[in-house]
Amino acid sequence: MSKSADIDDTLVAMAGIGVAQHRGTLRTLLGSCIGVALFERKLKLVGLTHIVMPDSMGREQPVGKYADTAIPEAIRQMKRLSGVLHLSLSAKIAGGANMFAHVSPGSTNAIGDQNVAAVEKILESLQIPTLGKHLGGTAGRRMVIDVESGYVQIHILGKSMVQL
Repeated sequence: MSKSADIDDTLVAMAGIGVAQHRGTLRTLLGSCIGVALFERKLKLVGLTHIVMPDSMGREQPVGKYADTAIPEAIRQMKRLSGVLHLSLSAKIAGGANMFAHVSPGSTNAIGDQNVAAVEKILESLQIPTLGKHLGGTAGRRMVIDVESGYVQIHILGKSMVQL
């Protein structure tokens, strides 16, 4: 589901994509999933994806679920909302926790790690620099983006808020 600039606060659900321009907030809750915030600073344009899995393996739906389909779709939606075809984007990413570390300590193939690797590879291939990261660990987090300023806040229960 996608939201636009007329909504002040948009919750981006699992496998969702949200876009906004000029004002408001986009937010999501993350565990092993990855939140990818894409910014076009001059236009005060933001896209947020909640990526669940690293690769669609050819599946077309849901487009927001997979790193290889969600990021290009968020960019498409940002272009449509702004009316600008050539965006100068940067990214901030969060999530990728190993939520089941207590079950499988030392796991080297956790889904969170796979998601991080996939997102970083796709952003690099699209030549989108990553300006901030808050990744890994064993706890879930909330990611909140202020559209106007581009500030990203990360909240982990029982810990201090981090700003990217």
